[in-house]
Amino acid sequence: MSERLGFIMLVHTGLERAAQVARFVAESGSPVVIHVDADVDAAAHARFTDALSDLPDVTFARRHRCEWGTWSLVAAMQTAAHQLLQAYPKVQHVYAMSGACLPLRPIAELAAWLERHPDTDFIESVNVADVNWTKGGLSEERFSLWFPFAFKKHKWLFDRAVDLQRLLRVKRDIPDGIVPHIGSQWWCLTRETLDLILRDPLRPHYERYFRHVWIPDESYFQTLVRLHARHIESRSLTLGKFDHQGRPHVFYDDHLQLLRRSDCFMARKVWPGAGRLYEHFLTRRDAPLSDAEPQPSRIDRHFARATLQRVRGRPGLYMTSRFPVKNRENGKTAEPYSVFQGFAEVFQDFEGWLSAVANCRVHGHIFAPHKVEFAGRERVFAGGLSDSATLRDYNPRAFLTNLVWATRGERQCFQYGPGDTQGNNHDLLWFMATDSNAQISVISGAWAVPLYRSGRDFAELRREAARLQRIEMRMLEILQSPEVRARVRIWTMAEFLENPAEPLHTLFDEIAPHSQARLIRIPDLVDLSGFGTFLQELRNQGMQPVLMGDFPLGPVSPGPNHRMK
Repeated sequence: MSERLGFIMLVHTGLERAAQVARFVAESGSPVVIHVDADVDAAAHARFTDALSDLPDVTFARRHRCEWGTWSLVAAMQTAAHQLLQAYPKVQHVYAMSGACLPLRPIAELAAWLERHPDTDFIESVNVADVNWTKGGLSEERFSLWFPFAFKKHKWLFDRAVDLQRLLRVKRDIPDGIVPHIGSQWWCLTRETLDLILRDPLRPHYERYFRHVWIPDESYFQTLVRLHARHIESRSLTLGKFDHQGRPHVFYDDHLQLLRRSDCFMARKVWPGAGRLYEHFLTRRDAPLSDAEPQPSRIDRHFARATLQRVRGRPGLYMTSRFPVKNRENGKTAEPYSVFQGFAEVFQDFEGWLSAVANCRVHGHIFAPHKVEFAGRERVFAGGLSDSATLRDYNPRAFLTNLVWATRGERQCFQYGPGDTQGNNHDLLWFMATDSNAQISVISGAWAVPLYRSGRDFAELRREAARLQRIEMRMLEILQSPEVRARVRIWTMAEFLENPAEPLHTLFDEIAPHSQARLIRIPDLVDLSGFGTFLQELRNQGMQPVLMGDFPLGPVSPGPNHRMK
């Protein structure tokens, strides 16, 4: 029997579940006084009381019409608490709970635990000056302004009243002798402390003040307990977690093991449809009583991780429920990837070579104007990505982030150059350049090699070379911007070809840092015989190629460093 422990319960929704919990508590030997919100219709109220009519230790308090954040909730608790103390003189601790609370351990374990703390009041009571977790922009102001309007029902009037009082610099006088404290409204107080609060001769004076405090159910008992308690433990015995916006976490069936691990006596807020939770925790078991201490900290890290994921999300994951603000994402993409500019132009079969030596997925120009050049030239790639340029260009950034997200665990490499889709104001390159996951390697001027080998009309080649050079010059400006967060390496074509093995070795080590293989041979260069003459002819025709570096007029050979030692 647990008759030295009594409960008051505030109910406004989920009446069937509240009836289950009240029956569980009462059949454990603890009296329960229930306050049912006056807004609950008569038929539902009658069904609720009838369902518990066979339990003599379940009684009902005079009803108040309750509104969130108003004095009515304190009045309901006062009425229920007074009735409990009057009707049950043996009760030494009073536990406040709601209809959405669920006992996680037998009531007898809670009663035995409280017997070991006979003079202790368990109530979260924190000086408002020291609180950093209040939400809604009101901390000390909830005690210094007047709040005549309900926040949820009259939001516009509530906000205008606050604005006007701020403008007029209104400041209410706090009653002498009290220091405002706030905390959870779900407390467990000793009979002595609760009785002193209810019988305090200054109670009418305090009530006149707290009637116009915002959310007084989180401050009335929390403040007055400081006047009357002999020993306070500033914590609630009810497990309740809140998100970053101050809204309570709701517990569902898949939280069963988490709740069991906490060893807490009560949990709030439990979804009425969580049948598995109610069945498990309200089933009586013949087992020795446990004297384990409540350990909510055991599950705190799970909620901290959930809050972090809700606020920041997962790197590279874009979703409709939390689309990030530009440049404030938790990582633009999911994993590292490599972008090569000019490599496929100066090396033969660069894609096949890199794929073989680095064991990664190497694509062609995935932003080529005509189509997406996936590895192996697949038409549909991971994540259902199509090779259609039209679909890709609808949102090129999303195409890239989806590609990296859908292939997590496998490094993606692709070619990108001035001949590819640039987007408005080079927004795609800006996206990659400011992405810390990107590794961008550039051989400037290499776009001229395909022109040289094309055999097209020279006047046409000169115009195209001028166009591509203008684009690449803008690209290089972006990649050299102080806003860049990507790992960027830039070589002129002449500089790179002096010793191609060294930069390729560096890139290989970054792409495959854990590879046991060594880079034995670099890929073969394309035939660049006459390329210097081609560049000179462009100059002769009035176009000045400047991005290739000091390229020789004679034939280019890889020299002695072509093979790695």
